[in-house]
Amino acid sequence: MKSSRKKVSHKNVQPERGVALVTGGAGSMGTTICGALAKEGMRVVVGYNRSADKAKAIVKSLPGEGHLALAAPVTDSAGLTAMAAEIAARYGVCDVLVNCAGVTRFVPHNDLVALDDALIDNILSTNVRGPFATVRAMRSLMEKSKQTGGAVVINISSIAGVTAMGSNVIYCASKAAVDNMTKSLARALAPKIRVVSVSPGAVDSGFVPGRGAEFANKVATTTPLGRIGLPHDVAATVEALATTLRFVTGTRIVVDGGRHL
Repeated sequence: MKSSRKKVSHKNVQPERGVALVTGGAGSMGTTICGALAKEGMRVVVGYNRSADKAKAIVKSLPGEGHLALAAPVTDSAGLTAMAAEIAARYGVCDVLVNCAGVTRFVPHNDLVALDDALIDNILSTNVRGPFATVRAMRSLMEKSKQTGGAVVINISSIAGVTAMGSNVIYCASKAAVDNMTKSLARALAPKIRVVSVSPGAVDSGFVPGRGAEFANKVATTTPLGRIGLPHDVAATVEALATTLRFVTGTRIVVDGGRHL
């Protein structure tokens, strides 16, 4: 006798994959982070400020499916609310938030005049208020995460927040604020959301204009592991926090080849 039961095809059934938002996703470090998370099977939202075309090109280059480029203006809370609404409509959840958007400009620490008010306001609003505002906008979606250990916020900080040596005085202060905020938010958002800072040393990413091969060589000679950091080093740490290191929160992971020593 032939069975009357119909065969169920599982051809198009895929396991649920995590959703990751990377602000500053069109930058050099952000692009590398997006690629690392996509390779882990996540659906990645490439957040951008002005680089829409670049973000869309990155989406097309990522492995897997379900990726999206969205405006993520971290200094515009209304814009972040609109972004969160788009993510809610598309995915209904956010499992990983990487606050990678940032800004700086090299100003010698003893040049207090060149570090003018406009630059100070831009750095603080982007590097400090921006991550907080993004977490605020995404909190309800992150609390819906079903990932082991809950959702995770990964703030891209810098060893400048501890060493007070960096592109300028206010940039260093902004990263110290991010590290402090990481601890506060880790307490406030537990147990559903973990919050961690990743603190690179000097990274060969083009983030600080004017730093070329001479700077990279100088860094290599003063770093115990003998080279300047690469975006991949940071992305690998982000990937581990999102997929493996799920009992980590409220702390700072240094990725600098020992440079702080």
